[in-house]
Amino acid sequence: MRLLVVTQKVDRKDPILGFFHRWIEEFAKRYKFVTVVCLEMGEYHLPANVKVLSLGKEEGKSRFKYILRFFKYIWQERKNYDAVFVHMNQEYVLLGWKFWKLWHKKIFLWRNHAKGNWMTKLAVLFSNKVFCTSPSSYVAKFKKTIIMPVGIDTDFFKPDPSVIRKTGSVLFLGRIAPVKKVLEFVDWLKTENFETATIVGSALPKDLWYEKKVHERVWTNGLNSKVKFVAAVTQEEARKLYQSHETYVNFTPAGSMDKTIIEAAACGTKLHVRNPDLREFRVESHSLHALFSDLERALS
Repeated sequence: MRLLVVTQKVDRKDPILGFFHRWIEEFAKRYKFVTVVCLEMGEYHLPANVKVLSLGKEEGKSRFKYILRFFKYIWQERKNYDAVFVHMNQEYVLLGWKFWKLWHKKIFLWRNHAKGNWMTKLAVLFSNKVFCTSPSSYVAKFKKTIIMPVGIDTDFFKPDPSVIRKTGSVLFLGRIAPVKKVLEFVDWLKTENFETATIVGSALPKDLWYEKKVHERVWTNGLNSKVKFVAAVTQEEARKLYQSHETYVNFTPAGSMDKTIIEAAACGTKLHVRNPDLREFRVESHSLHALFSDLERALS
């Protein structure tokens, strides 16, 4: 089978979406040809049977031009794919479904947000199957939805005996945003006996006000001498942080299976999480191998 993958970004160095580069590599192993349409393109090194097409965000294109390019690509490549895998963004299903149905292309949607709306319901209706990793995800309630492993590369995220794990060290790693409950994490630190804490991540422009509040809360809680801030990091840098910290803390609520929790566990870091869906799990059951074994069956 040949596959069209529609995703936000193809950039192996991206701190948030860099993991998807590895997913594309796995798709390339299992399918004759993979065409990837992304909103934004950065650095990538992919097999010869992968073609990457960008909608142009890295060039500063307008939203109107994104849409025009989207229709252009799905038309010009229509003979090069048999099915469509839309990652996270339901909008692409809503834009393309009529054409894909007309051309007899199966539509598969991966969506893992806790909240949804009427557009989400339409995207689910137009999709052949829907995937998510959390039973608390908005789309988990639909009959056509399949619960999937998170898909962590356990050959990459693993303990390293040569890296010294500092006693009493606490790590928070993720986007600085209200949904990640970073302020709650800072308040929790005030009640805990720890040596050092590292808050790793950056805020989107719309959440800069929240990032400022986090810095202020660290100061007002008298923790500025023990808390270090680090901007968003690459996958390689994240792995070193997991390996060198004793405890990883994540307060993201139920609704999405935050992959950083599985990454930290795979690196041997102790966990303190508040998502009830992730208090007990086996790392192997959320590995990249487990995910693509399930995906291969579901996409057939």
